[in-house]
Amino acid sequence: MTLIDSPAIVQGTTPPVGGPSLPQERRIVTAIPGPKSIELGARKAQAVSASVGSTIPVFTVAAGGGVLVDVDGNSLIDLGSGIAVTGVGNSAPRVVAAVAAQLEQFTHTCFTVAPYDSYVEVAEALNRLTPGSHSKRSALFNSGAEAVENAVKIARHYTGKQGVVVFDHAYHGRTNLTMALTAKNQPYKNGFGPFAPEVYRVPTSYPLRDGGLSGAEAAKRSISQIEKQIGAGNLAAVMIEPIQGEGGFIVPADGFLEAIVDWCGANDVVFIADEVQTGFARTGTMFASEQFGIVPDLVVTAKGIAGGLPLSAVTGRSEIMDAPQIGGLGGTYGGNPLACAAALATIESYEEDGLIARAGEIGALMRGVLEAAQAADPRIGEVRGLGAMMAIELVDAASGEPDAALTGRVVAAAHAAGVILLSCGTYGNVIRFLPPLAISDELLTEGLQVVIDALAAA
Repeated sequence: MTLIDSPAIVQGTTPPVGGPSLPQERRIVTAIPGPKSIELGARKAQAVSASVGSTIPVFTVAAGGGVLVDVDGNSLIDLGSGIAVTGVGNSAPRVVAAVAAQLEQFTHTCFTVAPYDSYVEVAEALNRLTPGSHSKRSALFNSGAEAVENAVKIARHYTGKQGVVVFDHAYHGRTNLTMALTAKNQPYKNGFGPFAPEVYRVPTSYPLRDGGLSGAEAAKRSISQIEKQIGAGNLAAVMIEPIQGEGGFIVPADGFLEAIVDWCGANDVVFIADEVQTGFARTGTMFASEQFGIVPDLVVTAKGIAGGLPLSAVTGRSEIMDAPQIGGLGGTYGGNPLACAAALATIESYEEDGLIARAGEIGALMRGVLEAAQAADPRIGEVRGLGAMMAIELVDAASGEPDAALTGRVVAAAHAAGVILLSCGTYGNVIRFLPPLAISDELLTEGLQVVIDALAAA
């Protein structure tokens, strides 16, 4: 199938400079990777741990809107946003201006030593934006994994209990505790144990592979295992991604999350929503929890919070967030002033530049294109997602079993054609689409066509 006329490949030698002013085009001037990227890749191999991989072996010199430009002058369509980080676009004007202004004032004091107002303003914004009208508090950290760990600390301190329940296909980070919370062994956990104790895993709702279970039935199965194998009296928290990210962009069946939240409320268990990948307009609302009608006790955020600068947070009910002793939460860099300035500008962009609505428009475009492709190709087992967080699960057409090899070939072909594409899923057979919300319809459509052509040729 063809969505658009094949774009001309524009020849050029000098990469454009700047963020949002970059020409919004796919431009291939060398093989990918090109000679300069290959040279840098050789240097990387000699200087950087071999354990630090890269999805696509090109080296970036500029990015903005919906493109990334490499050292060889290739302009690639960005369908990954640095794993859902640059929702507002790379070098977004509001973010650049805010960070530049802060840079001239001061770069660091440590908020737990000499505080500053931007940290407080970010906390106020998070308290206002996260689901629920109850009184809230926030604490700022650096990475999603760090915020997840602190959410567990807070829940344990508040409840006086130790157990934590997570779900099949979950991804919550790569630190020791968060590896215990994460489900997928390779590459995240293999060889890194032993892991933190008192972490328990139960089934989730995975409609494509649940044998027709409704959300309520899937929740009943999960709750039964919790009650029989752990016991509410031993359980501090239940943590889940409202839409599972690395696990395969799994959208639970209607009623699943609501039933889990209700059970937690009835049993004095803290419900934690890990919105690291789903947060900040990505799904068409500020937070994915809103789309399921749930109000978490604690919300964990990172990724899209600060336009590319490292920042994360835990936001939740005041009585829970205030439970730990003074000094129990914090860290040297948590809520760094540059990151806080970026976060305030990023949040302003989401709210004032129409990006929440834009995520819905992007989602509608992607769903239409991908479902049309599914109708023509039985290897697309499912199209799923919300807003600008969409995925296709690739399967063997005859058996319906996951096809990781096909997925790998499609991703590699898309990369060679100038489209940055990410795979995911416990079985390695899901292609996820996370375009910047600043991408144009034309560029997005072109990128999707490249993926569909790659699948047809695979």
